[in-house]
Amino acid sequence: MRVPVGLRHTLTGLRHRLMVSRWWRGAAALLAGALPALAFPAPALWWFAYIALVPWLLLIRSARDGRRAALDGWLGGTGFMLAVHHWLMPSLTVFIVVLAALLGLLWAPWGALVRSTLGGPGAGRPSPQRASAALVVLPAGWLMVELVRSWQGLGGPWGLLGSSQWQVVPALRLASVGGVWLVSLFVVAANVAVTVLLVSRPARTPVLAAVLAGAVAAGAVWAWAPRPERAGRVRVAVVQPGMYEGGDARFARSEALTRSLAGRDVDLVVWGESSVGSDLTARPDLAARIAALSRAVGADVLVNVDARRADRPGIFKSSVLVGPDGPTGQRYDKMRLVPFGEYIPARSLLGWATSVGKAAGEDRRRGSAPVVMTLPDGLRFGPVICFESAFPDMSRHLVREGARLIVAQSSTSSFQHSWAPAQHASLAALRAAETGRPAVHATLTGISAVYGPDGERIGHWLGTGRSTAEVYDVPLADGTTLYVRFGDWAVYAALLVLAAYCAFTGRRSLRRPAPEPPVPPARTAHESRGRPVH
Repeated sequence: MRVPVGLRHTLTGLRHRLMVSRWWRGAAALLAGALPALAFPAPALWWFAYIALVPWLLLIRSARDGRRAALDGWLGGTGFMLAVHHWLMPSLTVFIVVLAALLGLLWAPWGALVRSTLGGPGAGRPSPQRASAALVVLPAGWLMVELVRSWQGLGGPWGLLGSSQWQVVPALRLASVGGVWLVSLFVVAANVAVTVLLVSRPARTPVLAAVLAGAVAAGAVWAWAPRPERAGRVRVAVVQPGMYEGGDARFARSEALTRSLAGRDVDLVVWGESSVGSDLTARPDLAARIAALSRAVGADVLVNVDARRADRPGIFKSSVLVGPDGPTGQRYDKMRLVPFGEYIPARSLLGWATSVGKAAGEDRRRGSAPVVMTLPDGLRFGPVICFESAFPDMSRHLVREGARLIVAQSSTSSFQHSWAPAQHASLAALRAAETGRPAVHATLTGISAVYGPDGERIGHWLGTGRSTAEVYDVPLADGTTLYVRFGDWAVYAALLVLAAYCAFTGRRSLRRPAPEPPVPPARTAHESRGRPVH
């Protein structure tokens, strides 16, 4: 059958408008997913985190079906990953888009979950029961996405939503109870509550009651959660040499800055990541120069060696403690490496990444175990290297092993004029609040920072334009936070919530009766005898 010309033009125009609408919706999902990045440093609009997900939630809710909602979740997740990691573009170029798209897939199930709890065009406004369920289920689903992408091979826990609250004192108190995971749950729940208040008048009362209950719970945490008890102080010097082209020039600058600390009553001097470019066993002259600095200052020096080992094959990144007589024998080899920056996952498959960006030409080797080091006065501290300060479990393990101070050695010189240095420096505040132990974040080129046992900032940040050595009077603390004691209980609670929701919805779908077939109309006596009806 031939379609009339007018109808054909109408159908073509309708199809074009639908395609344009899909493109616009996809772009809106990408943009909506990117909005939460503004809550992180450098913009640091921490308050925006509590409403940043609302446009994305409203968009997913309007999806025509679960498949479209999953697509909106995927695109939004891709936008979020690109925005939070945009500073990697000079290093990974177009490959960052591929990685963001792959990680964004983790939000596809979350998108379907949003539509199933908050409803779609055919479902109308969410009922009070469904809205109440969304307040619990959607934060739990978000946390599962954060948990999966926190695996080291997928990029690690960089840009967890809860970490945007690093400078908010009540949020840091929550972190001491349930880690950054509990803070993420609260932030997502706030976004869901705002969304429900906008779209469903009948659900406003239970949602407002839930918000009030959450505020009461946060107040109870503030009042009754164990606080670290101050017990003594330690004077830590951070040496930040700044931007230098060659390793020898950087070492000489660090040496001069450390020598300027003589007479300032320092207990520990910390250099940044990759501050020494040769193995100290193979270069006894460098070891002797650092030992001379230790004698001059009257404190041990924690350096970071990025070099091929003399006693083992391969390149290691290692924290090495050097005393007045040379290396003390206390050494920590970095365990969790930066994907593509320090090694390429499945190099035989993805080795081509080295041709499109600044990916690692040779894989670094991993350490086998965390190490707690001891200073001459008996103070025990736990070193982590760069990327490892993003992992809550590493600092928790060190504290459980007896560390009274967390020391992170870092370098973000490749991303000097981006948001990366500020984002990295903020993570130490969360690690301090979670463990109840002070944290020192020392870098080569900034931003260096120090935080007390409650996560509060001590002194001022050393920005990316500084080349200096700064001494910090750091309070120590005793006692155990609930997070150190009970670990990632918030993650397990979220898993239980999702399991219960899946069981409930599965049981409900099984109990739903199948639609009955339509009953044909009764036949008249004439029809039953085959006679026509007039």
